[in-house]
Amino acid sequence: MSIITETTALAAFCERAAASPFLTVDTEFIREKTYWPILCLVQVGTRDEAVAIDALAEGIDLEPLFDLMANEDVLKVFHAARQDVEIFVNLSGKVPKPIFDTQIAAMVCGYGDSVGYERLVRDIAKKSIDKTMRFTDWSRRPLGDKQIDYALGDVTHLRKIYSKLAERLETNERTTWLADEMAILTDTATYLIDPNNAWKRLKTRSRKPRYLAAVQALAAWRERTAQGNNVPRNRVVKDESITEIAAHMPKSAEELMSLRAISRDRVGNDRAREIVAVLEDVRSMKPADYPAPPAERADTSDNGPSMELLKVLLKLKCDSHKVAQKLIASSGDIEAIAADDNADVRALSGWRLDVFGADALRLKRGEIALTADGAKIKVIEIPSQN
Repeated sequence: MSIITETTALAAFCERAAASPFLTVDTEFIREKTYWPILCLVQVGTRDEAVAIDALAEGIDLEPLFDLMANEDVLKVFHAARQDVEIFVNLSGKVPKPIFDTQIAAMVCGYGDSVGYERLVRDIAKKSIDKTMRFTDWSRRPLGDKQIDYALGDVTHLRKIYSKLAERLETNERTTWLADEMAILTDTATYLIDPNNAWKRLKTRSRKPRYLAAVQALAAWRERTAQGNNVPRNRVVKDESITEIAAHMPKSAEELMSLRAISRDRVGNDRAREIVAVLEDVRSMKPADYPAPPAERADTSDNGPSMELLKVLLKLKCDSHKVAQKLIASSGDIEAIAADDNADVRALSGWRLDVFGADALRLKRGEIALTADGAKIKVIEIPSQN
């Protein structure tokens, strides 16, 4: 067991780790009652050392760790990196880079969509994970030996997983396939939340401009309130409450509190007055300042057969190349390709074009076809009519 609880020991470890070509990294955090995740533990491994850093230890300064994460001479290896990276961005303002995400790498290597860490440990590291610590409370102190051993396993197993996956990518000449995914993970904008865009996550009831303006303003108010009070956004008001308030546009706190979707234990008098003030601002807005309605979904009923064929082709191509479908095209991408040969989707550019996109367009043009050969589906060339 190796746990760091003091800044001096952390700085010494980070100095040693900076000489390593790669680090394996994982975090343990809690987020049930807060907007921002509370970092409890950080596990970091080098080729021959692994430590658990107690982020809740009294007096510990994590700055040496943040500097190590920002050191671009050292590769940081995560599994399903987004939440871990978000924590570092929130606490330090810096994105760890460069990054290697073993979940995405495994998807490129034929493990299917969103493969779990446990499977990679079993298949590649040839180990099993003790599940008894999976739901442990990482905020409670002191941490027991069993908890620390479990946490360290998340970075010690990751060494072999990274090594094997990197080797496969190199052998199959697919290292560059990760580039755009890693670019997204190392872009600070991926982790910055603009309250003015928070409304786009909600299911709106109408496309009326003033209604959408109210939804946008209320969602932005909720986001700022949740951030300022460090509570989950639904602890302020729920999604359905925002859309109902926007639909009714109450002019007083009393009128607001009479709405069915309003919970009095969440919305007190002060918060009710804040909501009414937000709606007053919406009423005074000029129509030119209303948000643009989301693009209407195109009528794809005529493209149904093409979409079904493209889905079969996508599965066929992904199976033959041993790459996850999720990395190539989403259902929305398939819909877009069926409607437009020049659709702005990733499947029609770069390596995805070679794997799937080019043949998707050829299938639409009738240059190739799909045929059944027993239980298998095959692509066949269609002779030119010229």
